[in-house]
Amino acid sequence: MSNPFLGLIFHWIGGLASASFYIPYRGVKKWAWETYWLAGGFFSWIIAPWILASIMTRDLPAVLSETSGSTLFWTYFFGVLWGLGGLTFGLTMRYLGISLGMAVALGFCAAFGTLIPPIFHGEFATKILGTTSGLVILLGVGVCLAGIGVSGMAGMTKEREMSEEQKRAVIKEFDFKKGILVATFSGIMSACFSYGLDAGKPIKALTLEHGTAQLWQGLPVLVVVLLGGFTTNFIWCVFLNFRNGTGGQYFGAQGGHGTEGPILETAIDAPAEEMARQAPLSSPEPTRTPLLMNYLFCALAGTLWYFQFFFYTMGESQMVKYPFSSWTLHMSSIIIFSSLWGLALKEWRGASRKAMTFLILSLAVLIASTVVIGYGNYLAANAQ
Repeated sequence: MSNPFLGLIFHWIGGLASASFYIPYRGVKKWAWETYWLAGGFFSWIIAPWILASIMTRDLPAVLSETSGSTLFWTYFFGVLWGLGGLTFGLTMRYLGISLGMAVALGFCAAFGTLIPPIFHGEFATKILGTTSGLVILLGVGVCLAGIGVSGMAGMTKEREMSEEQKRAVIKEFDFKKGILVATFSGIMSACFSYGLDAGKPIKALTLEHGTAQLWQGLPVLVVVLLGGFTTNFIWCVFLNFRNGTGGQYFGAQGGHGTEGPILETAIDAPAEEMARQAPLSSPEPTRTPLLMNYLFCALAGTLWYFQFFFYTMGESQMVKYPFSSWTLHMSSIIIFSSLWGLALKEWRGASRKAMTFLILSLAVLIASTVVIGYGNYLAANAQ
């Protein structure tokens, strides 16, 4: 049983969660990026996945213990690689700027994350090229990539209209060749989250055998994939804690830089930096570190981050024949809601009519891509 359009709604909710999660971090005071990112990450990658999977699925420890070591390894390994993609995404912004860098990285991420799983399983010719529903979904993927390209044109048009001083602030070390290489690496590595979900299919089968409803079958897979992502981010954040002398911030000690420090993003969490800078502060900067409130804001942000994939798995469960298409739906939804946040936070104030036209066109194209892919899954569901 599947309902592709219900799945589309779930993906939209997940995209909204991903586009919004960074806002609670604006309430964190006197902490460096590595401190609040890791604190929130415990909720994103460890606490929320385990709690919700334990509540919504049956026999989680038994399911994971019955899973083969090979399945657990590859699911975890692709999570580690996804973490590398996220941590290099900030370099893409540094060398190419937010708009061009995001368009290139997200384009690779969307294309590789969607198309590689069916190619790997030998299903591309039979299930996609050989069926009407598959061709419709392939068209939707192409429309999504076109939407990402138009979104990049909107941003580049806006950047061209900036003063030289503003351009230097946005693109401090522009290097096209280096930026393309980094963006390609970041996008492909970020697509590894999709590969981890694909590698975790045996976990889904086991959790269904234990009596879990179809809607929640993907939650145990997230436990393993996100553990891999946690590993990468934990190592990097702890390294930065030692290098910057910010480790004591977890216990209320002063030292290191505050939240003015560098903000890194992942290719599937964009554009967090812009939202974090433009969202209003909740209160003046305190003289002492508000430790309890910092952890509460990090918990809220981290849990909201996790909900993007919580709803992703729910949406994927409704795309029975073409689960890989969920990746494109997820990417489209994130960009749509991130762009809407940018408009709401007046990020595009003063942009020219040409830039706004590109932005509105990109939103229309991306929304159309989600509808086309949803319709392709609908045709597949009715053909069963």
